[in-house]
Amino acid sequence: MPRGQKICTRCRDKLIPVRGSRCCLCSKPLGTSDEEYCSDCRRIKHHFKRGIGIFPYTSVIQTSLYQLKYGQRQEYGLFYGEIAALYAKKEIQQWKIQLLVPVPLHRKRQEKRGYNQAEILAEALGKCLGIPVDAQSLYRKKNTKPQKELDPSERRNNMKDAFSIRRKSAQRISGKNLLLVDDIYTTGTTLDAAAQCLKKAGAGEVFFLTIAIGSDPQAGTPDR
Repeated sequence: MPRGQKICTRCRDKLIPVRGSRCCLCSKPLGTSDEEYCSDCRRIKHHFKRGIGIFPYTSVIQTSLYQLKYGQRQEYGLFYGEIAALYAKKEIQQWKIQLLVPVPLHRKRQEKRGYNQAEILAEALGKCLGIPVDAQSLYRKKNTKPQKELDPSERRNNMKDAFSIRRKSAQRISGKNLLLVDDIYTTGTTLDAAAQCLKKAGAGEVFFLTIAIGSDPQAGTPDR
């Protein structure tokens, strides 16, 4: 598809948001499970309050998010931010979000890539909903390994003390309900680490939104 074009009709028709039973905390699809929470949320005490993922992590989503992150297709971020505003507006209003916070990349990684895809998503989302974006207060002080290469225990160790708040930014987030914005939710380890850092700095409640979300490996197959 030509650069600058957000999405073709054929691919747009393949983008179907998560439907059916979801985890009450992270919104992960539960398939035919009768549980209220996914297997991860049943065993982990999260630092975020709640969250929402817009699309199941299918091959179509995987390919386009890869191009957004590594293929310089920043227009995909604009599209996904706009469509996230459409699908998640109700939840964001219910959560009384006052500030959008994109999950930051480490400085070296952002310099190499040229941009942070989460910031593009947050800016598009904020523009649609009239919510300001704070891409400065939270920063990644640890150049972490890619989470997809690690098992759950390694992911937690990888993200330990990965984030920090800039010294003069605490007042900006103090007492406010924040929405962390990122591209993918799998186990929530990255978002948890970011939420913990923000809460320690005095934020009110911390929620999250991601474009894609994985399924619960212990859930049944959803009805067709």
